[in-house]
Amino acid sequence: MDFSVSGILFGNLGLILGIMAALWLVSLQLRDTSIVDLFWGLGFAVIALATLWRTGGISPRAWLLALLTTAWSLRYSWHLWRRNIGRGEDYRYAAMRERTEASGRSWNLRSLYVVFLLQGAILWLVSLPVQLGQSYAAPVTLGWAALAGIAVWIVGVLFETIGDAQLKRFRADPENRGKVLDTGLWRYTRHPNYFGNACLWWGIWLVAAEVDAAAWTFFSPALMTWALLKFSGVPILEKHLASTRPGYGDYMKRTSMFFPLPPKKGD
Repeated sequence: MDFSVSGILFGNLGLILGIMAALWLVSLQLRDTSIVDLFWGLGFAVIALATLWRTGGISPRAWLLALLTTAWSLRYSWHLWRRNIGRGEDYRYAAMRERTEASGRSWNLRSLYVVFLLQGAILWLVSLPVQLGQSYAAPVTLGWAALAGIAVWIVGVLFETIGDAQLKRFRADPENRGKVLDTGLWRYTRHPNYFGNACLWWGIWLVAAEVDAAAWTFFSPALMTWALLKFSGVPILEKHLASTRPGYGDYMKRTSMFFPLPPKKGD
């Protein structure tokens, strides 16, 4: 099949930004910026499948990357849909809206570029290993790096899935209202789902990195890991939990923030 790699990359970027702009218009009607989160996971599947279609699935690696990305995307999106649908705007976006409007600026316009277009650009950057790994036929066989990547991806998906399930079960019990979950995976890391998310993207990069053109995209999983640790994940959530859960401060002292480790003794 005749295609150019640059055409695929920029075509995918235009596709994602176009979808994000359309979602922004919908968010204005719903007055709910958090609908962007419902598309976040699906966006990766859109890119993976669009690339697979454009390249014709030129290698087993291309199909594997599409499979790993789409499988995670559907699970994650279904989880968010069940958790968030009907709950109104997420507190993070509601706070951003309030601060922006209090300063006399328009959140409707600002949300276009600080939320929708920004997340679309980040989504495209994080998925670069998927796009480039699918765009080259060689090497045809999957090597040790790819096999290690599959293993890391599995670990990541398990941490994310099990962590989400444990948290859902904990929240479903009325007796746990206001309490801190510190059992299961949450005994060893305060954010097993974030740790799992970072792992799966490093796993996908390892699968893609056997393609020379994709090896340099290590910054993509690094960007996702940084965002989880320093930007949109841990800092915002922990600030919220520390102010709403009386025992969260003690939990932070004894439990690893990210990497799973045994709890500190004596706490």
